[in-house]
Amino acid sequence: MKHVLNSQGISLVEVMVAMVISGIALMGTLGAVEISSRYAQQTVMNSQALELAQGRLEVKRSIRWQLLLEDDLDRDGIAETPMTDDGTGIDVTPGDGIYSAMYEQNGITVVWTIETDHPGPLSATSMVRIRAMATYLGRNKEKREVQMATMRANPSYVGQP
Repeated sequence: MKHVLNSQGISLVEVMVAMVISGIALMGTLGAVEISSRYAQQTVMNSQALELAQGRLEVKRSIRWQLLLEDDLDRDGIAETPMTDDGTGIDVTPGDGIYSAMYEQNGITVVWTIETDHPGPLSATSMVRIRAMATYLGRNKEKREVQMATMRANPSYVGQP
């Protein structure tokens, strides 16, 4: 006797197996999308931190020497963030010739410093080092940072008398 299989439809077991396989494939795809989304967010934060640090350097390179230790962060014409060398806040040692200030924006903390070539008034220094550092929390809550620095010469410095 010849046995003939009846192929008039799909059994419930076959449908369930197909659904399980499709579900596993979909979960893998969603996991990959979630991971790539987290990496994309990390890249955005890194780019914003870099832009904020670079912006601070550009401001400090472009303003008049006499205004180097003042910051107008809201661009209203009034300097509201003076840089200090008094040993308070983020300035560790008073009178060391390193002036500092900071602000926070969108979860990114920006700290910038101006370091004179020797302690004393800014007008008596020939050159300063300007540094900007932006820190933020990474995807695993680890601290991430970007740093940039440049030098700037005092345009009115004539040397030691």
